[in-house]
Amino acid sequence: MVKHIVTFKLTGTPEERRAVAQSFKEALEKLPAEIDVLRSIEVGINENPAECWDVVLTAVVDKMSDVDVYAKHPAHVAAAGLLAGHKADRACVDYEV
Repeated sequence: MVKHIVTFKLTGTPEERRAVAQSFKEALEKLPAEIDVLRSIEVGINENPAECWDVVLTAVVDKMSDVDVYAKHPAHVAAAGLLAGHKADRACVDYEV
């Protein structure tokens, strides 16, 4: 099993960042029903104003090559598109469990 953990820092006012994060979260949470290699996904929106990262996701797939399948799937590409013009930074870690 592989965990794909990604965190995003967004641009805009706190209200704008929260709205974008919420739309992104809703889109990502639909993906397990659309992408067969995606076993699960959990998405959190930061509630601590002292921290600068806005969104974190943990996706679970069976093997490392499935991360690429997930990333290139049209439903994922569409969800990621919701961050266009709002993404300031992204960090990712993929590891086997």
